[in-house]
Amino acid sequence: MSEQIVNVQENKEEPKKRIFSGVQPSGVLTLGNYLGAIKNWVTLQDDYECLYCVVDLHAITVRQVPADLRKHTQEALALYIACGIDPEKSCVFVQSHVPAHAELSWVLGCNTMFGELSRMTQFKDKSQKHADNVNAGLFTYPVLMAADILLYGTDLVPVGADQKQHVELARDIAGRFNGVYSDTFTVPEPFFVKTGMKIYSLTDPTKKMSKSDPNPKSYVSIIETRDETIKKIKSAVTDSDTAVRYAQGKDGINNLMSIYSSFTGKGYDEIEREFDGKGYGEFKAAVGEVCADGLESVRNEYARLVKDKAYLEEVMKKGADTASYLARKTLSKVYRKVGFYSVK
Repeated sequence: MSEQIVNVQENKEEPKKRIFSGVQPSGVLTLGNYLGAIKNWVTLQDDYECLYCVVDLHAITVRQVPADLRKHTQEALALYIACGIDPEKSCVFVQSHVPAHAELSWVLGCNTMFGELSRMTQFKDKSQKHADNVNAGLFTYPVLMAADILLYGTDLVPVGADQKQHVELARDIAGRFNGVYSDTFTVPEPFFVKTGMKIYSLTDPTKKMSKSDPNPKSYVSIIETRDETIKKIKSAVTDSDTAVRYAQGKDGINNLMSIYSSFTGKGYDEIEREFDGKGYGEFKAAVGEVCADGLESVRNEYARLVKDKAYLEEVMKKGADTASYLARKTLSKVYRKVGFYSVK
């Protein structure tokens, strides 16, 4: 009997590591969101326990039109699913539907140093872009981001280079809290997906593609028409050279090569050979075609899903119930550790 028990324990599978990530619903998601994040989230679902969140609390650090925010929240959820995120495999939910995010953020804010927040580069960047609305939330939102991550015992956070600083802050906060109150939080690790691509603006390829860019020609929306996608790619800024090659100083071509590589799976050397002796016009046309083709199934599925409000709300509720269960366990532990009085 004892041998059987030992064998069962030895064969027991290791629990899956937990992943958390999210995107703001502050506008229609772009090609950059898809290739840099969401497409990669899909590939993680079978090997990890994934929580994917529409982070609407973060969105209001910049002034939003309330009706638009509600609409964009629903659209973002529909896009998650259209891109391949399966609510049966992953917990998909809306941030504001789980009050523990805001509640934990306050406690963590009391364990975060002013100097740490003042060094966050995104606060400096956003303060310049929104000089008429440099609010406290814009300054403290990295604490909320830490709460998002730490609330779920997150092991790994898929990030690009521009988000690494936020994960490092979450790690520092978790370590500080654990040091004062004993082990409470899992200290997360940044997770760099090898296939992830950072996609840049089509009008200024030195800047990241952003859905908040005031120039609509700078980004490709996931759901815009095939013709619009091709037209925008064809008008992308390049350089005065004619050779399709990946090199320093060729930011526009490098960006288009990254997009082409993401959809075709071809490496840069292979792309250079394919377009050897061909001009930028022919290359841009090819990039536009593969981009439009690659997004077609997502567009079609999104068009179907966004009309099914009942289904999307069902996914939201189910996801919020699952997330809330996990979040309340962490928050209860935190409240007990810091000394809050509870009544049973």
